[in-house]
Amino acid sequence: MRLVLLGIPGAGKGTQAALLAERYGIPAISTGAILREAIRAGLPVGERARRYINLGQLVPDEVMTEIVRVRLSEADCRQGFLLDGFPRTLPQARMLSRLLERLGQALDAAIDIRVSPGVAVERIAGRLVCQKCGLSVQRRELGIPNEPGAGEGGVLSCPRCGGELGRRTDDTVATARERIAVYLVQTRPVSEYYRRLGLLEEVDGELEIPQTFAAIVGRLEERKRRAGWLGATAQG
Repeated sequence: MRLVLLGIPGAGKGTQAALLAERYGIPAISTGAILREAIRAGLPVGERARRYINLGQLVPDEVMTEIVRVRLSEADCRQGFLLDGFPRTLPQARMLSRLLERLGQALDAAIDIRVSPGVAVERIAGRLVCQKCGLSVQRRELGIPNEPGAGEGGVLSCPRCGGELGRRTDDTVATARERIAVYLVQTRPVSEYYRRLGLLEEVDGELEIPQTFAAIVGRLEERKRRAGWLGATAQG
């Protein structure tokens, strides 16, 4: 299974990526994580990216695409992968298509998790992240009001590993609105690109996590069923 996960900030991509990776036995690849790893490992492409970052500039599309290429060439991606955070722009989407063609691969689907900007802002502002395992937890799940400073007087423990929960410095209402506005301009055309290719699957991200996950799996299994049926027809 080769997938791209789309959705505005706060849509729940990270949560669904982890669930899908476990379900299909494929790596969930966060492009932010592999960018940091390429820099940490001293890879030539990582050094190129680091120079742009040190200058306060965006990493060019071709550099990000090369970082993705290096990651997709690793052994654990042979049976599939899930990309979270790439492509972010239409040029990146086209570059990814050319890259996969060179690798002799093709995407199975692009999943767009749809939530309203209002819901996304509320989620981001109410998010706590484990400093140890990275689990994202909503304040309301812990019985804490979604208000600045609420529940921050003491140490909050991660329900999964017991690590300390904290708030990211950029998880504010103002920053969330800005990130969503940028997404709608830059990344929404990516969804339309995959729609034209017949790869787009849109699911309701405002449902509970298990329901959204079930909807995604249902769409993917239906795609697999249709592909199998079409393959059998073509052969027989």
